[in-house]
Amino acid sequence: MRACIEECSTCHDICLETMQHCLHMGGKHAEPHHIRLMQDCVEICQTSANFMLRGSNLHKHTCRACAEVCALCAADCSKLADDEQMKTCADTCRSCAESCRRMSA
Repeated sequence: MRACIEECSTCHDICLETMQHCLHMGGKHAEPHHIRLMQDCVEICQTSANFMLRGSNLHKHTCRACAEVCALCAADCSKLADDEQMKTCADTCRSCAESCRRMSA
């Protein structure tokens, strides 16, 4: 569980940083659907980490949702993977999605 908490926390941080990068870059990086998806990823990662940190029996539900959102965010960020920050975000989201999938089983 500790590893998943760390994955969620890292994903939260990277997505938040990347969102600022996207807003600075503009264009395709700053399209509303992309920014909203990144915001969703930031929020669900924080929520999932919090559920696990406090030992909630419901963490499997938040982890399931987190895995789905992170996978979507990874796919969206991969569309802009010629940008190193976007590649880092996609890789981080992918890793978090896999960790959360294992926790939700």
